[in-house]
Amino acid sequence: MSQYLVLIYGDEAVHAAMSPNELENMLTEHLAFQEIAGAANQGGNALQPSTTATSIRHDTDGRVVITDGPFAEAKEALGGYYLIEAPDLDAAIALAAQVPATGGVEVRPIQVFPR
Repeated sequence: MSQYLVLIYGDEAVHAAMSPNELENMLTEHLAFQEIAGAANQGGNALQPSTTATSIRHDTDGRVVITDGPFAEAKEALGGYYLIEAPDLDAAIALAAQVPATGGVEVRPIQVFPR
């Protein structure tokens, strides 16, 4: 079995404008997904808004540059993730297609480095 990171994207303005009932429905949908995923769900969490992000880069002289905010400005921001286990990419995609999101989801294989 391989591990895949399912990145959940959405428009933060849409999420911020949701009513308490809509937010509760979204939570219910995520709980339902977790039931569907079962043991394939290895973990996951929601992320705080992108305004809380801190980006770290190195400048051309190799110095660390720290800035507030995410790396890229975009309409959709990374809002959460699931770490899932699946036999192959097709199975991971089939499972990730069921993740509730106000935007899209991205599936990426986990790269395992030898120790």
